[in-house]
Parts: sequence; structure tokens; C-alpha cells
Amino acid sequence: MEYIVVLITTPSKKEAEKIANYLVENHIVACVNIVEKVNSVFFWQGNIEKAEESLMIIKTKKSIFKKLIEEVRKMHSYTVPEIIALPIIDGFEDYLKWIEETVSCKT
Repeated sequence: MEYIVVLITTPSKKEAEKIANYLVENHIVACVNIVEKVNSVFFWQGNIEKAEESLMIIKTKKSIFKKLIEEVRKMHSYTVPEIIALPIIDGFEDYLKWIEETVSCKT
């Protein structure tokens, strides 16, 4: 099984918590860490923008990624939210087994 870490930024902790709760309750992800305040600098619609955002660090299976995107897009307030996946190349075997057992959403 392939596991991934997904990074998603949101404009607020409240929005991050709403998305996180939904994803965990529906077994789309095993875990979400929320970093409340990150300072982002990015290029958007021809301008350099700055924003204080919350960062979600999510652990799940690669096979669920398309479903995760679909569900997050329904709740996220950004037109083009950051939703990126990074491979987990290795990890503590018991933790990876826990992800496997916890994520049970059907794609």
C-alpha cells in the first residue's frame, strides 16, 4: 500500500477544523495535524500576495487522494486551494499499519 502526506492551506483554523473533522469522521484520512498560523507569500492573479493561513498536514492512502480532493473542494472557500500530496517513502511499521486500518473510505 502507498501512503501519502497531503498539505492543504485554509484561510482560518475554523475552516481547517471543519474539513479535518469531516475527513476523519468519514475515514478518508487517518490523521490531520493543524498548524494554526503560517505566513504565506504567493503569486495570485498578477500580484504578490501575503496571507496568514492554517496548514493541514494529513496522513492517508494514495488510492484515496482523488476522493479527498473531491470532498475538500466541496468545503474549501478558496477558488484554487492548495491540495498537494507527498509520498511517504518509509515509516514506523505500526504507524503505517494504523493508517491502513483507519482509512476505509471507498473511492
